[in-house]
Amino acid sequence: MQIELKYGHATQRGELPFEAVELQPQIALPKFSADELIRKALDAPIGAPPMNESFDKDDQVVIVTSDITRYTGSEIYLPILVEQLNRCGIADSQISILIALGIHRPQSEAEYRKILGPLYGRVAVFDHDCDDEEQLVELGVTAGGIPVSVNRRLVEADRVIVSGTVGFHYFAGFGGGRKGLVPGVAARKTCMASHFSVFNSAPLTGKHPQAVPGILDSNPVHHNLLEAARMVRCDLLLNTVLSPQKEILGVYAGELEQAHLAACAQVRELYQPTTELADLAIISSGGEPKDMNLIQAQKALDYGCRAVREGGTIIFLAACRDGFGNEHFYSWFDYQDLDDFEEALRENYQINGQTAHSLLSKARRFRVLLVSSFDAVISERMGMEKAADLQQAIEMSLSELPTQPKTVVIPDGGLVLPKIGGNL
Repeated sequence: MQIELKYGHATQRGELPFEAVELQPQIALPKFSADELIRKALDAPIGAPPMNESFDKDDQVVIVTSDITRYTGSEIYLPILVEQLNRCGIADSQISILIALGIHRPQSEAEYRKILGPLYGRVAVFDHDCDDEEQLVELGVTAGGIPVSVNRRLVEADRVIVSGTVGFHYFAGFGGGRKGLVPGVAARKTCMASHFSVFNSAPLTGKHPQAVPGILDSNPVHHNLLEAARMVRCDLLLNTVLSPQKEILGVYAGELEQAHLAACAQVRELYQPTTELADLAIISSGGEPKDMNLIQAQKALDYGCRAVREGGTIIFLAACRDGFGNEHFYSWFDYQDLDDFEEALRENYQINGQTAHSLLSKARRFRVLLVSSFDAVISERMGMEKAADLQQAIEMSLSELPTQPKTVVIPDGGLVLPKIGGNL
């Protein structure tokens, strides 16, 4: 069986000596164009009044949108949002765009151009900086004890629009919605405090069982994020749902939580193919930007491993042209014992440390053959085996597999969350 999978801006090809099942989303293109979907959503917001009733010609408006690591369709919807604001009498000079970096790096001019599309050079754009105290304003403490501090521009604005895209998230259940605010435009301490509940309260008892992709009910991370985000102004949410080819399949506008939940429902419907446990999974993160760095790419491993029996084999494709995605990420692998690792995180919680812990945990449960820009030494320290390309990874995998292994191929691992229950 010949397979071809996305890898960075290119593809990798390989030949399997046995059959495999592809786990693909159930995509049907909408009847309307992207522009029409956006306008229809804005004309009838969920749980919120139309823009012409809630925005005034004198308003200063901040639009929050995602950084380059998360393609959202922003170059399509941002111009339409600005057009609608203009129709409310709001001039371009009254509008600014704030990039929700969370704890990510700043954006380049080329990245601004991709995010803003035709708006670049027309409206002001700023990067959020989670460590710049002059940018931040304290809003108080949530009932759960999270100190909430966010970008000053949101507090000083008359109206705030939060935008982004919705997909599965490996411990917050789903991305989008409240995550545009926390961690998107929050202080580092807010980000860390809101994410710490990924762990159970008792020492060395691991992750909370509900802090997993696709789950919002009883997910402590989700509830912390939502509680913190509700302390921040949000007059309108606009979230997209995308196809693997980055086409806009759905647009949801309205109140922060209600519009987000509607988008989550579509993601569940589209991106949960059914399977049974396999001996081997071949997982591509989905190419750029989902495999731009390892912090982003590892989400595909987190989702895809659910289709693999304990002790099974995973071939994981992630180009990672931007490296790890954080300068401190790799140093967490100084902890090779998972209990020591967890203890260190409980003493000094860092989101990227928790991501590293999650990655190493999976590398301990499965044999992971990594096709990436990382060398053999780095790959091994992260618990994985280096393969030069997809074909070599296939050949390496054969030594620990049955003659006719149950095999799944997941071409868009950053989007798909396998659901166990079918037959191979």
